[in-house]
Amino acid sequence: MRVQDLAPAPGAVKKAKRVGRGTGGKGGKTAGRGTKGQYARNTVARGFEGGQMPLKQRVPKLKGFNNPFRVEYQAVNLDTIDELGDSVVTPESLHAKGVAHKGALIKVLARGEITHKIDVTAHAVSKAAEAAITAAGGTVTVLPSPFRVRPPANGNQFTNR
Repeated sequence: MRVQDLAPAPGAVKKAKRVGRGTGGKGGKTAGRGTKGQYARNTVARGFEGGQMPLKQRVPKLKGFNNPFRVEYQAVNLDTIDELGDSVVTPESLHAKGVAHKGALIKVLARGEITHKIDVTAHAVSKAAEAAITAAGGTVTVLPSPFRVRPPANGNQFTNR
């Protein structure tokens, strides 16, 4: 089948009725609109509800806003890392095992326990998770986040003054 072969089903499309072409034929003079009144005069605005408060004004507006500077981390818990059985855990290894998305910023959280020594490399680590990893004999390396806001080099936190 090709594009030029596509057609609507027989009887699905009818020719539009030509109205308002004089009193000699059907659909002349008032053209099916009746006599007088708002609907006979082509003056009804889109969304007009006869003076009732229109739907677009009845519905409340959205509250709040979306912070464009939000840094979204993907949470990985200690029990998940322990189940992997690896001695070295990085964002790339988590992606390879299907635990995290490719290129995601990883934050290690403290749910569960660590049973063996693990060297963890992540973009963020909670204090409780870091304590649990170091207690098990492992190490924690925090990667620099590409989105983390750093203070200006001159030490002045107000740069627009």
